[in-house]
Amino acid sequence: MEIERLYRNWDIQLDWAPFFLDPSIPPEGRPRAPQAPGSPETPVEARGKRLGLDFRRGRTFTPHTILSLQAGEWAAATGTTQQVIDFHRALFKAYFTDFEDLMQIDTLVRHADEVGLDGATLREVLEQGTFADTTNEAIEQSYAVGVQAIPTFILDEKYAVVGAQEYDTLERVMEQLKAKRRETPLPDPHA
Repeated sequence: MEIERLYRNWDIQLDWAPFFLDPSIPPEGRPRAPQAPGSPETPVEARGKRLGLDFRRGRTFTPHTILSLQAGEWAAATGTTQQVIDFHRALFKAYFTDFEDLMQIDTLVRHADEVGLDGATLREVLEQGTFADTTNEAIEQSYAVGVQAIPTFILDEKYAVVGAQEYDTLERVMEQLKAKRRETPLPDPHA
């Protein structure tokens, strides 16, 4: 959310890099115990709520995300920046709010179609593994540059900002890097 706002206000290029937060998840995914409904709200849940994100509790399965990472790489190669932003938002909601299975091609294709990407082409790409090597290389690159958490923002190809930072923090980094502010901010299609 905050990186989207930064993109709308600053003349920057957004690139998404695939990364396994938990590389121990097997290809078939893994059952998990749901978080207890009565436990206190976590800082991530509280911050998400302030930003309009719904981190629902009760998930009982953790998917292996290689197909969704491949879908993200394909989207970045074929879509507009706004379509990629919207696709990532859709997958985020699908996972954290709606408990959809991101291992299912049909799920990924449906969300691609919903944001104006070509779902039929995505289906073909995923079934044929067209972006498998590209995705695996990008995952290795993420590890090679030291990414250990999500999100990690790599700025100017040499500075990293780790964690879900407040907007003011990201803006201060832009100022320190002497990035150019957009004369007219891009519209927020989600406002």
